Amino acid sequence: MPPSSERLYRGAMVAVLAGTLCAPLTAAAPPAALPGAVAAGSPSPSVPGPDVRPLSPAVARQLDTAVQRVMHEAHVPGVTVGIWTPGQGSYVRSFGVADKADGRPMAPDLFMRIGSETKTFTVTALLQLVAQGKAGLDDPIGRYVEGVPNGDEITLRQLAGMRSGLFNYSDDDAFFKALTSDPRRPFTPRELLDYAFKHPVQFPPGERFSYSNTNLILLGLVVEKQSGQHLGDYIEQHVLDPAGMKDTLLPQGSAFPVPHAQGYTDQTADGKTAATAGWNPSWGWAAGAMISTLDDLHTWAPTVATGRFPDGSRMVSPALQKERLITPATPIPGAGYGLGIFDVQGWIGHNGSLPGYESLTIYLPETKTSLVVLLNTDIDHDREEPSTLFGRAITQIVSPRHVFDLPAQPAAR
Repeated sequence: MPPSSERLYRGAMVAVLAGTLCAPLTAAAPPAALPGAVAAGSPSPSVPGPDVRPLSPAVARQLDTAVQRVMHEAHVPGVTVGIWTPGQGSYVRSFGVADKADGRPMAPDLFMRIGSETKTFTVTALLQLVAQGKAGLDDPIGRYVEGVPNGDEITLRQLAGMRSGLFNYSDDDAFFKALTSDPRRPFTPRELLDYAFKHPVQFPPGERFSYSNTNLILLGLVVEKQSGQHLGDYIEQHVLDPAGMKDTLLPQGSAFPVPHAQGYTDQTADGKTAATAGWNPSWGWAAGAMISTLDDLHTWAPTVATGRFPDGSRMVSPALQKERLITPATPIPGAGYGLGIFDVQGWIGHNGSLPGYESLTIYLPETKTSLVVLLNTDIDHDREEPSTLFGRAITQIVSPRHVFDLPAQPAAR
């Protein structure tokens, strides 16, 4: 996840990794299809027991208690959790309220903003175009977008893997002021890039990992240029429709289907908590503006981790999926990041966070277990993101050999 104003747009490996933007990760193929991913987050062999515990009534009661404890401690208004393991049952629960104003309960069917999980869809679109010969992972970004610092050296692969060295626009002071002074204003991709490009590059391309939303804005422009379609239209036609994900979209402006939860954030001009459902997420665009539901993210978790649609057809070619799941180490122990996807202690996927909402969509290939968490606040608790608190508490119970943990970096603001 990201640091500082990144709180505004936390992405996947928050904190220590580098920086981030919207809170931002996600039928089944055999574990052999995931060689690269499994390597980065291998669990400690000292923890005994099965990879995943069956979701029995007793385990469900433990989960109820753990989720409600995190809610109480972190002051989370509402949360929905889904866990599914083939042959071992499922767990789907909502707790708390979707809207504090009217007390409407949280529910599994609500639309939610998913932040940086958007990155998994944008990179999927890119990989499909690479398979079609319309782009190359080792092409320089300067071939597709003009005016990029080091554009003749930074490759599409380095952008997707967060190793470009480009400054993260959501960490720019002027951007933060512009967004928080008028959260309903629209931003264009070029405006976002202008905030980033006024800063010097942070390091030579490929030198190290640094989470930057700027990378995904550039990849979104590549998808549009090489496909001839708007990014949202391409993703809908070539990713969402084949996956049967009818309740997922990249919205136009502040559009938000109903029913949806109200979101709550303290990332405001005056630092006071505000409701955010009407805020315009265009500033996240290809890096974090998408909307989805629990059921659709249940579909997405194994789809993005295996590269196969639910009907068994290929979403991403085997060779490119293998490359995607090569997850080099990051500064966070047990966490690796590949091409728009992470591996945290064996869990493959992404998280997301933008003002008012957080999400987590991950998949454990050994047992084909999917975990989705959706909540309506991004306010940190003891310098940790609530989505990570839920992910840790849940996996300590259901997968003690694979405990999800992404320590967040203290916000600068």
